[in-house]
Order: sequence, then structure tokens, then C-alpha cells
Amino acid sequence: MKKRVLFLCTHNSARSQMAEGLLRKHAGERFDVQSAGTEATRVHPMAIEAMREAGIDISNHRSKKLDEFLGQDFDYVITVCDQANESCPVFPGAPERIHWSFEDPSKATGTHDQKLQFFRRVRDAILGRLRLFETVAGRR
Repeated sequence: MKKRVLFLCTHNSARSQMAEGLLRKHAGERFDVQSAGTEATRVHPMAIEAMREAGIDISNHRSKKLDEFLGQDFDYVITVCDQANESCPVFPGAPERIHWSFEDPSKATGTHDQKLQFFRRVRDAILGRLRLFETVAGRR
């Protein structure tokens, strides 16, 4: 049976969306993966672009509010920004709570290429954490 993972961020527009897409692509056979935000906005176009470069299409993802998942059981709830970590509610079944603090790529400034580079850095940092997570969670 697949372990359920929920990635949480503030707006569910970049970090949590990228984490969802990456884990689904690399270990979707072992994990049921969702993402949400304390607020819902839209999936950031540069997150879509950075993920497309990595061979992952998240263009059909939508920004979801955390309320959609309250009351559901998860094995892991992973916050990917400090604000979401501070406001994360308690989920039934006492899932393992993990916090990874990543910079917000949507706040990047500069040219299109400079902003995209920021999204790439965050995407790659998330992938690094996910590889460790897959190894540890896979043993449980």
C-alpha cells in the first residue's frame, strides 16, 4: 500500500507544486502525493517552466487550499516553507511532520533568466531532499 504524502506551502504555487511533481515522477509507485497551501493562488508559470526542463509536466496542476485535505490521513506531512510550518494543523492518525525550509522562488527579482535560475536552484534543492526522504521512508 502506498504511503500518503502531503506537501504544504503558503500559496501552493511553486515549492509544494515542484515537490509534488518530483516525488510523483521519481517514486509515484510507492507514494500517493498531494500538495496544498494555507492559501490557494495559481501554479507559478516559472515553476511549470523549471519542471518542464526536468522532464516533468505540472502544467495541469492546480493550486489547492489546505482545507481540501483536512480530515484525511497522511503518513507524512512535509512543510516546505516556514510560514506553512507555523500554521500547519494537526492531521488525524499522527502523521510524521517534516519541515524543509526553502527560499520562495516567486520572490526572485531580475531578468527572466535570473528568476528562472532561482526556480531551478529551489527545484534542485527539493530534489536533493526528496532523494534522502525516499531512502529513509522506503525503509519504514
